[in-house]
Amino acid sequence: MFRKAKLALTLGTLIVLSVGWAAPFGAAHSLANDQRAQRVRSTERQALALNPIRFQDDRAAGLLVNGWINGAGPFTFALDTGAGVSIITQRVVSAAGLRVTASKRPLVGGLTTTPIVSHEEAQPERVSLGTATNRVPTSPLLAVLTTLPGVLDGILDPSDLFGTLAYSIDLPNRQLIAFDAKSNGLDLVHAPADGAIVSWVKMHGSDRPVVKLGDGRLALIDTGSSFGLAVIEVANTGRNHISRNVNDLGGGAVQSREVAPTTVSIGDLVLRSVPTDVLSGVPADTPLLLGRRALYPFKITFDPASRHIIFEPTLRAR
Repeated sequence: MFRKAKLALTLGTLIVLSVGWAAPFGAAHSLANDQRAQRVRSTERQALALNPIRFQDDRAAGLLVNGWINGAGPFTFALDTGAGVSIITQRVVSAAGLRVTASKRPLVGGLTTTPIVSHEEAQPERVSLGTATNRVPTSPLLAVLTTLPGVLDGILDPSDLFGTLAYSIDLPNRQLIAFDAKSNGLDLVHAPADGAIVSWVKMHGSDRPVVKLGDGRLALIDTGSSFGLAVIEVANTGRNHISRNVNDLGGGAVQSREVAPTTVSIGDLVLRSVPTDVLSGVPADTPLLLGRRALYPFKITFDPASRHIIFEPTLRAR
């Protein structure tokens, strides 16, 4: 059964064109920190639940990965921590020979008056990512839509794929790993140099990754959005601002205008000059979000068992 009656895509499935941005962080790690990081990486390699998954960072469609359903594929899926529900298209259903059933509750999502609606779901026997033999440990329920825009065959929320396993999304190095946090010895006490360890806040009965900012606001960590920081316009200011249309997957559009960059703190981590957009024409309960333009410098580790999120700056592999 899906966790929410509404398809919690919110801003995670926005199709937005934007340029990359890297948050400033401090000087190089000390030798001790480097040695500790090497030990952690070595332990991760020994305790990986499945092989590392390489992804592409497409400015419009998000973090794209090859996937197989019941051995059929490859399909193109977007990895979206902000989705809340995983989705596949009818093309995947047909190719994988999935049995489709009626959803117990209608699934409705999107940002505008042209919502995404699904009344059907399917549960595959196996899902593989990266390669056809790299099988994830769960068999998630998948909402079924007729089509998705562009190259997408589906949108996958990592929390649906890995169960209680921890997982890291390394944006600069374009790699996802899933591992057992307990046997890995994941350090939840000592924050990485120039990084932070923060609580994973539970919000509105959803398991989507939400953190508390330094000013008390809650923000969704959203790898499906190419915004930096996106906030919701609570009232029409009456001023004339230059804005642009941002399309959602339902075909509707919201208005976005860029404002002055913002400084944001997450635990001990301070992000300066974060590109900031104000959105209008969206539901009032749409959360504040941090998208890929703000998250780019980091490997972000999500540990659902302890409900912590770790931000660690990483360098692009050479």
